[in-house]
Parts: sequence; structure tokens; C-alpha cells
Amino acid sequence: MKKITVLICTCIIISSALAQRNIPPTYTAPVPEKKGFDINKMFIGGSLALGFSSYSFNIGGTPEIGYSLTNWLDAGLAINLNYNSMRADPYYNNNIRQRSFNYGGGPFVRIYPMPFLFLQGQLETNWIKYNYLNLNNNQSSSLTTNSNSILAGIGYTQRIVGQSGFYTAVLIDLNTDIYSPYRDYNNAALPIFRAGFTFYLHERKK
Repeated sequence: MKKITVLICTCIIISSALAQRNIPPTYTAPVPEKKGFDINKMFIGGSLALGFSSYSFNIGGTPEIGYSLTNWLDAGLAINLNYNSMRADPYYNNNIRQRSFNYGGGPFVRIYPMPFLFLQGQLETNWIKYNYLNLNNNQSSSLTTNSNSILAGIGYTQRIVGQSGFYTAVLIDLNTDIYSPYRDYNNAALPIFRAGFTFYLHERKK
């Protein structure tokens, strides 16, 4: 738990430091506005996702590709890989240890009411394999299933369309699917902490 807290604090400090700097653009001249598709508004990136509670721990990676539709709106597609572990406790989950691995993805949108603040919504489908160990009788079992999630949250960044950036975000799963990788044994939502980078693509110079 202490390591997770230190990691989250470190990400926030780095993000704040970047926000206070005048990050130079990744191109040397202003890019003129274009009608229709503009590759200069397309970005790729990725983040590290963390979620935890007193009994569980979740870690995963989330690559993404997106497009800045306006100065205040991004849309894109993200894929994810996650690992989740839940320790056994006789009072919390009937002394059953649970581990799972899932992969999936879905579309997302980010709305920027301010240049340094965004609201994120994401639809996500995951395919999950669960492994259970009942420590009362040492019997093990497994389950393969899928789950749909509705992720929503808030993030902090320095966003200038066309420039690389760093962001941190906190999300929760608004859906109540019992197999969601973002909910605990009692179906309570786990906070999801993400920290990552975005890199804008640019036309090749002729």
C-alpha cells in the first residue's frame, strides 16, 4: 500500500511540474487548420492503471489512440490488460483467494472545461479469467467470462493540441456487473488511478 501511495504521489508531482513548464512544441512552425481529417490532431499514448482497496489490488496497462475533434474534446479507442488479486479473509470474502487476468477495450471521450482539467467517459468490454482458492478446504476452481463497464472520472493534464503531454486521472466503474475487474468481492467500485502520456502525430516534412 505504501508503494502504491508513493507511486501515485510521484505521478502527481511530475504532472504538476510539467504543467508549470512551457513545453516546446514538437513542430517548428504553426500547423494551419485543415478541413476534414488532420493527422496533426491524431495522438497515440498509454497509461498505467492502478486500483486498490483494503483487500484487493489491480494493475494494468492501457494503450490508446485518439483524435482532437475540437480544442475542448478528444475521442478515441483504448485497449487494456489488467491483473487483479484479492486476498482471502474469513469475514470479507469467506476466506476465498481470488486472482484474475483480463483484456478488452472500448471507446472513450475526454471533455476539457479547462486546459488543465478533463472529464472522461469510457465504455469498455473485458474478457476475464478468474482463479479461486477456497482456503477453508483448499479446493480451487476457475471461471472464464466477460463483463461490460462504464468508466467515468476526472483528470489533470497540460493539453495543447499538437504537443506531447502527461496526464493523471481517477475513474470508477459506474456499471454494477458482478464480474467487473473494477469492483471488489462485495461489488463495491474500486478507484482506478491512471497516469500516462500522449504523443501527437505530424505530417512528414517534404
